Amino acid sequence: VKHNCYLRSPAKTMSACLEPTSINSNETPLNGNGRHSHSELTIQERANKLFQDAEILAPMVRASSTQLRSLALSYGCDLVYSEEIVDRSIITTERVYNEELQTIDYRKKMESFSAKQQRRMKAKNEPVPTILRIAPSIERNKLIYQMGTGEASLALPSALMVHNDVDGIDINMGCPKKFSVSGGMGAALLQDLPRACNIISTLRKNLHVPVSCKIRLIKDTKTTVDFVTALVKAGANAVAIHGREVGDESQMPAKLDRLVDVVQTLKSSSAIDVPIIINGDLYTRNDMVNIRKRSGADAVMLARPALYNTSI
Repeated sequence: VKHNCYLRSPAKTMSACLEPTSINSNETPLNGNGRHSHSELTIQERANKLFQDAEILAPMVRASSTQLRSLALSYGCDLVYSEEIVDRSIITTERVYNEELQTIDYRKKMESFSAKQQRRMKAKNEPVPTILRIAPSIERNKLIYQMGTGEASLALPSALMVHNDVDGIDINMGCPKKFSVSGGMGAALLQDLPRACNIISTLRKNLHVPVSCKIRLIKDTKTTVDFVTALVKAGANAVAIHGREVGDESQMPAKLDRLVDVVQTLKSSSAIDVPIIINGDLYTRNDMVNIRKRSGADAVMLARPALYNTSI
């Protein structure tokens, strides 16, 4: 239940969330297979419609699967993110419509594996991995694809692979893990504003869906505000900010007072006319309501709290 506020519909089981269902004939699938069609709204208007007043399931590696996204949506979540998928990983897939599940699957191409790996997979009868699975009948108008990338030249072909099947593309600029930072992705972009802005501007110039990004707090309020302002100037349609800095352990409380200060400063600026999303340690309905009141944020995003209690 929604604590002391309002109720959401009872959730389906995870398996039920992916049972084959018919796509509503009134919601015209794209190319016959569930691809999204886009209205006459501008890209920023579509972003505002997606993000403003939204309660969002955050991107979580090995967690934000189709099943969890579907479960969250069944409890009334407004918007869900895929887990972070590295640019090179999606580029080596092929798009397949799964008739049985009525999902859109992005499966690794067999030729992307070495000859030795192919022999082993054939000997063990292993299927090719599915990198991304989208359930259009459930996720239509509610799915943001998060990408791990460090270069515009890789970000663009990766985004072009999926942009017709999702409602927005998000760039991960906050992951502090070694594999991400060493590849120039995630939190490495917080130290390279020109490269971060180039990725955003390149995607905005070539895509017909909103482009957003998710960052962390930087060393102080001014630095964080300046970074977000530059991203918006480059074309970002929305920005999510996590209330920890690089180096902060997840067991440490989020720096919510600092986060509130950053968001208040952004929302008072005439240079910021895009949704600002707040993320970090929002475990109850009261947490979510209070942080929005304090900060003026347009939306809230939940990660671990949604794993502990998806019905929140």
